[in-house]
Amino acid sequence: MAYEYDRAIAVQRRAEGEYDVDLDAGWIVGGGLNGGYLLAVIGNGIRAELDRAGHPDPYTISAYYLSPSRPGPGIVRVRVLRGGRGSSTVTATLSQVQDGAEVERISTLATYGDLARMSGDVRTIAKPPVLPPVEECLLTSDASPEMKRFVPMLDRFAMRLDPACGAWTAGEPSGNNFLQGWFALVDGRPIDPVALLTVVDTLPPTTFEMGMPGWAPTLELTAHVRCTPAPGLLRIRHETRNFAGGFFEEDCEVWDSADRLVAQSRQLALAPRPLESAGSGE
Repeated sequence: MAYEYDRAIAVQRRAEGEYDVDLDAGWIVGGGLNGGYLLAVIGNGIRAELDRAGHPDPYTISAYYLSPSRPGPGIVRVRVLRGGRGSSTVTATLSQVQDGAEVERISTLATYGDLARMSGDVRTIAKPPVLPPVEECLLTSDASPEMKRFVPMLDRFAMRLDPACGAWTAGEPSGNNFLQGWFALVDGRPIDPVALLTVVDTLPPTTFEMGMPGWAPTLELTAHVRCTPAPGLLRIRHETRNFAGGFFEEDCEVWDSADRLVAQSRQLALAPRPLESAGSGE
């Protein structure tokens, strides 16, 4: 495996429908591991299980985050609910041993198929985000040491934020309800459909720019993958329209260099926790 990302999401077949994984500490954010990274680990286990059926690509996957995942060993279990010629639907879980007992971290429901059989013709009334040139945007890996202690995963990718929604980096949030920027993995690994499951959850929470910094644990995340991205940088936009009852949603769009909407997601997250308490994972 030539790329860091491939090592981080690797699965090793243990038995029929069971895969050993080793969760990478480089993807820590706040009190746990990044939800998009974990979704791709599960997604890679599903791909390994369905590859023989000719269904290697996620079409849609919904995940419920039950407890914070920790770096180290885990088990992905995949159960096929329905297998057809065009797609397969499965349930999959990620579990870890904690205090001598197995604890389920994430439970998912997914449909997989083969995007190579699709035309790649994405028709939408949505418009890609308008971003300044890459060199005029803010490189997230240049964040302060304090921020990188809170979010070590910033070193895993090359993301450049639109300065129009990056005022929070200087401690002066604008109050805007969106974040957007350019994206690539740090070692140049091409983005495939499983990697898109990570991409949809790599931007900081929109609440940073709304003046509410802190770890915002994901409760549920649903991703739709439309096609395999064309080579080149991706553009990502997150937007929040509702914040109520201690929860907020984030809608994400991912666009490729050919101006195609290659992935979408929506997640429901808890209100941000202060930076000083986020590391507890409670």
